[in-house]
This record gives sequence, C-alpha cells and structure tokens, in this order.
Amino acid sequence: MSFRAVRSSKFRHVFGTAQKHDNCYDGIRVSKNAHDSPFCSVNTKFIAIIVEAGGGGAFQVIPFAKTGRVDVNAPKVTGHKGPVLDVQWNPFNENMIASASDDCFVKVWVIPDGGLTENMTESTVDLLGHQRRVGIVQWHPTADNILASAGFDYMCIIWNVSTGEAIKRIECHVDTIYCISFNFDGSLLASVSKDKKIRIIDPREGVVRYEGESHQGAKAARVTFLGKDNRVLTTGFSRMSERQYAIWDPKDLSKPLKMEMIDTGSGVLFPFFDVSTNMIYLAGKGDGNIRYYELVSERPYCYYLDSYSSSAPQRGLCSLPKRAVDIPQCEMARMFKVQVKGLIEPISFKVPRKSELFQEDLYPPCQGDRPSMSADDWIGGMNKAPITISLRDGFTASAPKEFVAPEKKATEEVDAGAPKSEKELRKAYHELRDENKKLKEKLSSQDIRIRQLETELRSR
Repeated sequence: MSFRAVRSSKFRHVFGTAQKHDNCYDGIRVSKNAHDSPFCSVNTKFIAIIVEAGGGGAFQVIPFAKTGRVDVNAPKVTGHKGPVLDVQWNPFNENMIASASDDCFVKVWVIPDGGLTENMTESTVDLLGHQRRVGIVQWHPTADNILASAGFDYMCIIWNVSTGEAIKRIECHVDTIYCISFNFDGSLLASVSKDKKIRIIDPREGVVRYEGESHQGAKAARVTFLGKDNRVLTTGFSRMSERQYAIWDPKDLSKPLKMEMIDTGSGVLFPFFDVSTNMIYLAGKGDGNIRYYELVSERPYCYYLDSYSSSAPQRGLCSLPKRAVDIPQCEMARMFKVQVKGLIEPISFKVPRKSELFQEDLYPPCQGDRPSMSADDWIGGMNKAPITISLRDGFTASAPKEFVAPEKKATEEVDAGAPKSEKELRKAYHELRDENKKLKEKLSSQDIRIRQLETELRSR
C-alpha cells in the first residue's frame, strides 16, 4: 500500500467566491483598447476603471462603497487627449491617482472625498518627458511621491511628483517595455521587454545591474518582485506559445530557479503578490481563471494551491490592499474582475475557519498607508523597508497629508519630427547606431593619423 504525504500549509484550503450582484459595479463602458493593462486600480476609498471616451481618453472613479449600477452620465476624469492606458492609486494618499496615456503624458490627479460631482479636466501635476505613448505607471513602495513610468519610446522615467521633475531617465531598453516592478524597499527596478530580456536596474543611477534571457515567446510578459527575499517572478510565453511562469535569482539571471508551463491560453498572465502570506495569484486576461500558489524559500520554490474558475472572461483585474480585507471572514485577498460586458465583480479568497477571532497566523503585519521616507531621502540614496501595521484591531486610515502641487509649466508639444510608429522608431534607432559607428571609425582613423604625424615630427 503506497502512502503519499500531503504537504502541510494553512493556505491549502483557500477558496475563491464571487460576491453577489448587489456588491458589484455594473453599467460601465469598459475600454476596448488592446493594450495589455489591468485597466483598473482599487484602494480603500475608490475604484478607478479606464472607460471608452470619444475625442480623448477617460477613466471613471467610483466610491468604493457605492456598489450597484453606475449612472451612464456619471462624471469622469477626462483630461487626456488620447486613450488612457494605465492607472495607479498612490499607496500613501488614497485620493491621488496617476494615469498614463496615448498622448505621451503622465498626469496625477487628486480626487475629492466622496468622489467626483462633475467631469475633472484639470490635473494636479502634468509630467511630460516621453516622446511616445506611455503604457505603465508604478508608484514607489516606500518613498513618498516617487513615480515610475514606462513608454513606447523604450524609456523609463523616475519622477518626483512633489516638484513635477524627472529624477532619472533610464534608456537601457532597445524594445517595447512590457512591465516594470519595484522591489520590497524600492532600491531596485525589474523590467521585461519585447527583446525577451529581463533586467534588474538601479533606478537612481539608471544603470542595469543584472540582465538575462527571459521567456522566449513573442507575446507580452509581466514581472514582479517577491517581497523580502528579493527573488523575481515573471509570466510569459514559450516558443510554442504555452503560458508559463518563472522564478529568478536577481543576481544570476543566466537561468531561472524554476520555470513551469501552465496552459496554452493566449492572454497575458497578471501576477498579484501578497507579501504578508507569500501567496501569488496569476490571472489570465481573456479567460476566467485565477490560479494561486504559495512561495517558499527552498526548492521547489512554488507550490500550486488551487484555482478559481468562471465562465465569464476577465478584461482586467486589480487587487485590494491587504489592510482592507474582511478579517472576521478570514479573507486573504479580494480581486476586482473587470468583465467585457461592463461588470466589475469582487472575488474573495478565504481560508475556511470557524472562529471569528483574530487569526494571528493568517494576518502578520502588513504594509500600512504611511511612507517610510520622503522623496528627497530616497533621491539622496536612503533605503528603508515599508512601515507595517497590525490588523488585530482593524485598519484605521492615517490622516491625509495635504499635497502642495508644483506650479505648472507651459507644456511643450511633442516634437512633430519625432518618430511616431514603432517602425519609424526602429529605423531612427538603427540610423543613430550606424552614425555612431561611423563617427567612432572616423575618430579611430584620426587617432592613427595623429600618431603618424607625431612620429614624423620626432624623426626630423
């Protein structure tokens, strides 16, 4: 008689359930843009969703508690001249949100308490530095008002939102950037791009510390750091278009610690990592599955737990901050699934326990809503871990700090002669590379000629 030991884990029985329709948000004209973005972002006050808009770009901000059908004429944030491609709430100011757009702008908005009463057209801060559309925005995990953006000009820019200035332009990429992610204390930035490379970058210096070959498929990839261990997880595709995930040691990207095929789906896999429980959720765009795994520090590094399945495909997905989950119900995570038909459906992942008392083993201290340091401290070279809070007595939001917006500068239009399509940009890149090569050759020949003339002068 064979006996197979079952691995012990307190998360082995986590299960996902969709909430009732009364707790959903319905009637939203979800964006039809083909960009591989989650299309939404949520915090304890609001949920933001990118929507269809004529003559520009827009996203809708809905108060978190205001579930049900959304009025078709509800006010929106409409300040962009092109489609909005990404939105992200500031983790330390729940009224502040950053948006990236096709119009080459990154804009920062401050939403009034209670939500919008009319269309918002004027942003608080405008950040212009990209020459092509901007597809990604990412807030720093520990420093106040530090924001990273990545555009289709192959450039990543680190911004100080307090001053509206670019701190560093990172120009190490040679192809489209698919995803960026800060590590636990924000001292490193990981990226994956269309050239099938994974890079670990120093965001203050703008230099690549480590680089390696990532997933070899032609479709989009995603990346996220895995908490205090500083390991990296990527999702992508194999040469045979199989969806897969890989775990990496950031100091040795020559080969992954583990790579595993998941399925043959066609949509990008969005990873959502819970640093307090070491659980990661992988949600496929265009399908109805959310798989979840538990990560460990030794081989095999990752254990499959279970999956949530639904017949309704997800257009996008976002995760509620851990400090806002339902603790008496032993809720581990809550995802907000954006469906094509305009429904945002909350999905709760819970551990089945009978007691409603606080479960110390399920809820270690998690990241709070206060920054560990100022923007100037981080720019000056300081690194600090996130400030954590206990959830034993629930979460109480910190008093919001008033944001003093920098004076807006007259924004210049993007150079009309700049490359606009990817084909034009590649052509310009190769032309510059060839020109640089010719100049180096010319300089080398001039050096030889100078040495010849010096030899002639000495021989006279």
